[in-house]
Amino acid sequence: MSGTASKDCHVVIGAGPVGSAVARVAAGRGHQVKTVTRSGIESTVPGVEAVRGDVTDPESALAVIENASVVYQAAQPAYTEWADKFQPLQAGVAAAAAAAGAVLVAVENLYMYGPVNRPMSEDMPYSATTRKGAVRAAMSTELARLHAAGDLRATAGRASDFYGPGVRVSSLAQRVFPKVLAGKNASVLGDPDRLHTYTYIDDFADALVTLGEDERSLGRAWHVPNAPTLTTAQVVDLAYLSAGTKGKAVGAPKLILRLIGKFNPVVGELIEMLHEFEEDFVVDHSDFADTFGAKPTSLEEGISRTLNWYRSEA
Repeated sequence: MSGTASKDCHVVIGAGPVGSAVARVAAGRGHQVKTVTRSGIESTVPGVEAVRGDVTDPESALAVIENASVVYQAAQPAYTEWADKFQPLQAGVAAAAAAAGAVLVAVENLYMYGPVNRPMSEDMPYSATTRKGAVRAAMSTELARLHAAGDLRATAGRASDFYGPGVRVSSLAQRVFPKVLAGKNASVLGDPDRLHTYTYIDDFADALVTLGEDERSLGRAWHVPNAPTLTTAQVVDLAYLSAGTKGKAVGAPKLILRLIGKFNPVVGELIEMLHEFEEDFVVDHSDFADTFGAKPTSLEEGISRTLNWYRSEA
């Protein structure tokens, strides 16, 4: 079945960089939009309602979702708490979306595939060898089961490491752009000379809203559009060129990261995912492009906008 959902109430769970970008895009397309967080933090998007809600509590989750036509699951626990808290969080959102008869759009990454030796497509098996990859695989498998059983109308958008205005915590964010603006070498994960797909956050949000609007998306996951893949070193070189400064991408040695990880839990959690940066990590989004069309932001334009945002925050 194909077509466009009614422009009704789109509820965004979470108000981090992705959730905020989704709210902005959905509002820009004329939808009524509501963001849900534990704190009820005010939305930065004009016209978007912000409410307080705990989606791990069934009554609270249903109360904030009951009038939704589309729900975007863009919330996640702290990186160090994925194993314990992520699946219950998403289960609460899924149950409430099902009760409300809403479409659920899950915001996903690519951890479930595990180490890869070819460009990633959506038909690849889930071969994760890490704890966080196993969590992602289990969550994706459960959404597919719920949809197949007729209990929930669900889809998912999968992005690679994302960057852009408002993004501070990512492999291509705080550790790179401030260094570029200062004309210093930028520390990156893994081997900077390996190919690595990066997702511009506005492209991610635009794709997620498209999935929520179009029923052709239902019952499967989609890789969101990305600019052509370069090596991390080439991406960082583009940033220096845009900023008018000089420097280079320097890979952080795994041994150093392991030592830092003993004292910094977040860095410690990154170690198991380093395989994504030690080999080529390329995303194929041809299914999305063939079905919905795709005009991803160029790396040059995305990097320029991101640098301008970091300048404004300095």
